[in-house]
Amino acid sequence: MKALCWAGINEVAVEEVPDPTILNRQDAIVRVTASSVCGSDLHLLDGYVPTMMAGDVIGHEFLGEVAEVGPDVRERRVGERVTVCSIIGCGRCRYCRSQMWSLCDNTNPDPGFLEALNGHATAGIFGYSHAMGGFAGSHAEYVRVPYADVNAFPVPDAVPDAGAVFASDAVPTGWMGADMGGVGPGDVVAVWGCGGVGQMAAKAAYLMGAERVIAIDRFPERLAMAAGRVGAEPLNYEETDVLEALKEATGGRGPDVCIEAVGMESHGTGGQYAYDRVKQALRLQTDRGLSLRQAIQACRKGGTVAVLGVFLGFVDKFPMGALMNKGLTLRSGQQHGHRYIPMILDRMAKGEIDASFLLTHPMPLEEGAKGYELFKHKLDGCVRAVFQPARTT
Repeated sequence: MKALCWAGINEVAVEEVPDPTILNRQDAIVRVTASSVCGSDLHLLDGYVPTMMAGDVIGHEFLGEVAEVGPDVRERRVGERVTVCSIIGCGRCRYCRSQMWSLCDNTNPDPGFLEALNGHATAGIFGYSHAMGGFAGSHAEYVRVPYADVNAFPVPDAVPDAGAVFASDAVPTGWMGADMGGVGPGDVVAVWGCGGVGQMAAKAAYLMGAERVIAIDRFPERLAMAAGRVGAEPLNYEETDVLEALKEATGGRGPDVCIEAVGMESHGTGGQYAYDRVKQALRLQTDRGLSLRQAIQACRKGGTVAVLGVFLGFVDKFPMGALMNKGLTLRSGQQHGHRYIPMILDRMAKGEIDASFLLTHPMPLEEGAKGYELFKHKLDGCVRAVFQPARTT
């Protein structure tokens, strides 16, 4: 089958790879009908996530049709349209039973790297390096889905593919940010990053009762999308001092909840950003934390900072003093998508959530390299490129 593979730093290519097969009795094979790029994929392309190997199939946000099931699959059936959570859970360990799915004890078969780096390993993730289990990703014609009854979710007929594909990752990740932040009626929420996750975090905040959501980015088309499609107040950090603007917008108090949806390659302006880039390029720090620092500094006393952007290792100049002395709550994590996906699909079916506007560039899988070029460099207004593999028999 054809698949989009990592071929080196800033290089991807469509290659012929072996078809996936049932390896365990609870597996399913899913025929991919839509597979989206994601901002966290760019960390793979840029070489900041180690343990990538040439030929690794990338991609983790996808929708498809069940093509085959293992003998112990009970809930899913051949022909069923499903969205698959990017995080792989076993459904049985302490963390899965506690709805902390991205901390699953059993789905990362190669935990050594993360144990050495972080003290513990976390769940396997589709298409996201051998540190996260080495699972083949979704930019392919077919994907093997372990624990299919747990990780694949049936899509209601009323939900179009263009929206359902984002129920795999972007929407539940954004929803988790607002949930971790404890957003409630009357809150002012600031969101760093107007990509797919940031847009969905803003939408979730409004659905949870936020009075105002301020969306921070530098690309005018993304800020316009956040304003026009979500109702957020746009703030361009290249034109305005973010900390001063947030103080002014909140009468000097600061936002109640700050959601960081950028991650380890955050962009900014000024000397601090230049310093961060040099240190990251020289591997003197693994992650650039400008947006995270801003979120902590901007948040009101006693408020909550929710971190959705992917961070790998170490951030320099972390404002621990501000976090401690302001009495902030800092929450973070890879998405616990299984907790949210059924509710999100139900809301999509009812018309309460529409994520289809994120799909700006549908294209065949064969144009995967072009899709990532558009996505990485924010060309042609690209928010999400979604690959649609040709159907094969």
